[in-house]
Amino acid sequence: MTRDPAELLSEASGGSRAALARLITYVESGGPTQREVVARAYRAAPPYVVGLTGPPGAGKSTLTDQLIAIALERGSLGTTALGEVGVLCVDPSSPFTGGAILGDRVRMQDHATDDRVYIRSLATRGHLGGLSLAVPDAVRVLGAVGFPVVFIETVGVGQMEVDIASAADTTVVVTNPGWGDAMQANKAGLLEVADIFVINKADRAGLAETRRDLEQMLDLGVAREPRPPIVETVASTGSGTAELWDAIGAHHDHLLGDGVLAHRRRQARADLDRVLEVTVRARVGALAGMAAYDEQVARLAAGETDPYQAAETLLAES
Repeated sequence: MTRDPAELLSEASGGSRAALARLITYVESGGPTQREVVARAYRAAPPYVVGLTGPPGAGKSTLTDQLIAIALERGSLGTTALGEVGVLCVDPSSPFTGGAILGDRVRMQDHATDDRVYIRSLATRGHLGGLSLAVPDAVRVLGAVGFPVVFIETVGVGQMEVDIASAADTTVVVTNPGWGDAMQANKAGLLEVADIFVINKADRAGLAETRRDLEQMLDLGVAREPRPPIVETVASTGSGTAELWDAIGAHHDHLLGDGVLAHRRRQARADLDRVLEVTVRARVGALAGMAAYDEQVARLAAGETDPYQAAETLLAES
């Protein structure tokens, strides 16, 4: 198979899953080839991204599996026609290899052999925000080869998992009955990024209390238009998932009909901030290998300077 990004994009656009897999591997690996892939992918229109996030064990993977089935059955999301569906599962990183553990893909085996669905696991690489830095680039690659809608299902790590809001167009926060105190702890972070709330496993005790808590938090928070709906689902049986898809479609139409340019600019700013952060961190890492760095460390240990002055000196000399 060719290693040329332009040829791979052409082959992937023609339906080659092997070419698409190689492109996303390049995106994850970094380096000059990754830069060329991203440069070409960003020239295409981005896909519509639905992000699912929430605490561990909330049932996000099973819910995503049900949404894939509904998307393929209906063939549209709001006013957007669907032919194919892309899914990125952001899994915990292996402590030994740094790769994705692939746990979420196990729950989506019903679609593993469907030519209309592409499922890929990406590792968090220890990133606390819940999203690998490769995820936004992988989303653009999927869009560039013809996927109109991409699901991102993120690893559940609690309040810090708010990066999804900058990468997704519609953010779905999944909770369960009885979370109560956990929701209170998270309301300043995870719960405030939601465009739609889902109470999954709604056949369990505590449903009414959980809905009441969510409604109260929405009442106490900053008023949002449209107000995030609360949808009750039982993902294991498919109950409520059609209503959830309708809610996602309604938000899709609202977003594309009002303020899409401002939304795209916010996403572009988030993408640029992520790349700037990585670039600066790489330069700092390079500084740590210089003799000047060791000199500043020695001066700092001897009380001859302070960390801020040492940092300014190193940056001025780099």
